[in-house]
Amino acid sequence: MNTEIMIVTGEASGDLHGANLLRAMRHRNPDLTFCGMGGSELASLGMEILFDARKVAVVGVIEVFSHLGDILKAQKTLKNRMRERPPALLIIIDLPDFNLLLAKKAKQLGIPVFYYITPQVWAWRSGRVKTIAERVDKVGVILPFEEAFFNNRGIAAEYVGHPLLDSVKLSLTLLEFREKNRIPADCRCIGILPGSRKKEISVLLPLFLDAAENIQKESSEKLIFLLPLASTLEEKDLWQNGLKKVCTGLDIRIIRDDRYDVMAACEVVIAASGTVTLELALLDVPMVVTYKFSPLTYQVGRMLVKLKYFSLVNLIAGEEVVPELLQDEVRPENIARNILEILHNPERSERMRKGLLDVREQLGKKGASDRAAQLALNMLC
Repeated sequence: MNTEIMIVTGEASGDLHGANLLRAMRHRNPDLTFCGMGGSELASLGMEILFDARKVAVVGVIEVFSHLGDILKAQKTLKNRMRERPPALLIIIDLPDFNLLLAKKAKQLGIPVFYYITPQVWAWRSGRVKTIAERVDKVGVILPFEEAFFNNRGIAAEYVGHPLLDSVKLSLTLLEFREKNRIPADCRCIGILPGSRKKEISVLLPLFLDAAENIQKESSEKLIFLLPLASTLEEKDLWQNGLKKVCTGLDIRIIRDDRYDVMAACEVVIAASGTVTLELALLDVPMVVTYKFSPLTYQVGRMLVKLKYFSLVNLIAGEEVVPELLQDEVRPENIARNILEILHNPERSERMRKGLLDVREQLGKKGASDRAAQLALNMLC
């Protein structure tokens, strides 16, 4: 019997984790079919894309309002599908405000809901815990302390491990990567990772590129800046947000494929805060992490978030392993100064790598996608 599962996720990392989950579920049950909202990773596995995730991949109060039309259209499309052809299971991945609305509709229709990769309710907006308890049947969590957090609040949760341990893999050696991209052996590589959302790109990429100019001016060595293109973006998004201005003065390589090989080839990376910081940690790559919102979103966040750190690496470590630049601190000169200190100070770089190793060890063992797939399949019985 053919059984359809709906998977709904929003940004590039969720698309990747959703694809790994789909693959693991299909391995156990080849008769499953999938539909929902996602990006290129889920589409490549044959999931029927009812709505393109790139159109709702936004963050922050102001950003949500500017994309409200697409968000409402996506909700309507997915709810209509649930009503007309109810899936056997709704799997929601991150994207809390959007997904919890869908979960409410699913519960009304009698469709079980599995939440894989939950919002960080232990950090801010803890009121969503009650909403999750009302609308979600099972939770698969990816950070060790989250299982007890949810279980203590009456939510059936199981720790499955972090899916990045399965997905962060290199396909090329460093030498192969350099040869493929014609990077001379005497050139040092610095990564530029401004995020996977268009709004992030518009805010952070110009600042990162100005920082790159400062870094090259202050360095006597020839530097190559590697800029991997997220699956949720197009190359024009980069050119429209500062790349055209600096392309003649810097050696910047936009690389579409081999995302993790790109990261691993870097001695240090300028990164937007998010899942990418854990990807870099798993690859043993030092970084400077930035976080910048619109002023209104930032002021709201300050009232709601009560954490000492904002990057996942430092949150898991419980100390500052990597430097963080928040809001007004995200300036080209600050970014450049931190990058140059890491680049030219081997002791600082080594201390950072030791901290990243501790973070990797805390994430547990591989197999998160398989364990999450089994939890989801158990809900079909």
